[in-house]
Amino acid sequence: MKKISTSFQEAVAEIQDGATLMVGGFGLCGIPENLILALVEKGVKELTVISNNCGVDDWGLGPLLKNKQIKKMIGSYVGENKEFERQVLAGELEVELTPQGTLAEKIRAGGAGIPAFYTPAGVGTPIADGKETKVFNGREYLLEEALTADFSLVRAWKGDKMGNLVYHKTARNFNPMIAAAGKVTIAEVETLYEIGELDPNFIHTPSVYVQMIIEGQQQKRIERMTVRK
Repeated sequence: MKKISTSFQEAVAEIQDGATLMVGGFGLCGIPENLILALVEKGVKELTVISNNCGVDDWGLGPLLKNKQIKKMIGSYVGENKEFERQVLAGELEVELTPQGTLAEKIRAGGAGIPAFYTPAGVGTPIADGKETKVFNGREYLLEEALTADFSLVRAWKGDKMGNLVYHKTARNFNPMIAAAGKVTIAEVETLYEIGELDPNFIHTPSVYVQMIIEGQQQKRIERMTVRK
């Protein structure tokens, strides 16, 4: 059995100033929102955060950003967040933009123990500055190093007390690879099941990658709502 936390504050208690975090989700889909709020309350600073994007101004990673708790952001999409734009232009936030597919592979490689890989994405652009390139079959490729983190925060639909996780539809985006790439993975689940209640044929993240699990309700906000008149 994994450690089952009784509060979100307890779940993030070991995360200290200067830590490197990976945070699952895409936009506001599949984000560990209660773990993020617990970090806001804890007030931990100087964080390096690896995530596809930085949420919106008032939700997702947005509140951490607003509180100046994030020192560096590594991601692929920075729209929908005016405070993010303000901090970057003011020189208050260090940003490392990465093509989305490259970011996903950097995280996946980190979880698989692969230190680096070659990709054609970014060749001939500022992303390639200072990086090694190599030609394969007449095409130039860029060497990208893998990413790992001190802590990975993920959100799952279902989890059992062993730490096996199942994600719901498109929430199965960055979460599985991020779960594998952290030294300590903390999983926020909507429903916690007893061992043996989840079908082993449909487990997305095996328990070997998860160190702590906590059950919590989600608000499931919509990032941008479009309705007919």
